[in-house]
Amino acid sequence: MLVNLLVAIVGPTAVGKTALSLSLAQTCNGEIVSADSRQVYRGMDIGTAKATPAERRLVPHHLIDIKMSDETMSLGEYQQLASVAIADIQARGGVPILVGGTGQYVQAIVEGWQIPRVSPQPELRAELEKMAEREGKEVVFARLREIDPDSAARIDYHNLRRVIRAIEVTEVSGRPFSAWQTKSPPPYPILQVGLTRPREPLYARADVRIEQMFAQGFLAEVERLLAAGYEADLPSFSSLGYREVAAHLSGEIDLDETKALIRKHTRQFIRRQYNWFSLDDASIAWFDLAEVDESLIIETVREWLASQSSG
Repeated sequence: MLVNLLVAIVGPTAVGKTALSLSLAQTCNGEIVSADSRQVYRGMDIGTAKATPAERRLVPHHLIDIKMSDETMSLGEYQQLASVAIADIQARGGVPILVGGTGQYVQAIVEGWQIPRVSPQPELRAELEKMAEREGKEVVFARLREIDPDSAARIDYHNLRRVIRAIEVTEVSGRPFSAWQTKSPPPYPILQVGLTRPREPLYARADVRIEQMFAQGFLAEVERLLAAGYEADLPSFSSLGYREVAAHLSGEIDLDETKALIRKHTRQFIRRQYNWFSLDDASIAWFDLAEVDESLIIETVREWLASQSSG
């Protein structure tokens, strides 16, 4: 009898999730389900550190390259698509491996968030975005605090898109966004594997990746997107590095400043990821890759899979 299971590999950018997921998938009949909110976009390959075409030939990947760069992906849509992909892999006797650093995507799946089906409201979003430009993000955040203080207590006011979505859902549905945040976890065992490294070595790995991105043609990638008519203010361009490179290509900043900004923003992003994936979270089995070898993690997962299948 087939046993439905799910393995999730989580952790900050540049920690080593892709390498582990590829090795693990090849040893346990696994298929990778991306939980990265930027790898959904076609043509945004280098800056989002997607698995290469060769790596994708080794292991099936899902939810990569499913959107054009001027489209959006709501959390509800992601959850639906990921759930279908996971169920399909399980039905074929495989092990779905959820991989990514987008905390909301991972938690929406493993915790079974009940997500409001409120469609985007372009006029309201445009109004709130203009308000943020004119008066600052704090003013938009204050509006959320007035109508849904519980959401305001949980959402970082710097995350303008998230703040706007909470306002949108609250005002359109007539029910606070926080009231929708109920959970119904999937009815199958889940193992969450967390990868971490000491902060400074992790930052150094991220710096190396940034240099590799430029060596691989990051400038040309962004240039192609802009030439195709995609604007730098699109949500997809909020991916690390894309707006900074666009500013460089338009002559606003030089290359050294561009790289410095990407390094700075990457560090900030890593810190935010550790807020989503807390080292104190007992539901995640954490491994410090400065102390343990990948083979130990793979063996741990294989033992877990065997124990669930025999139990």
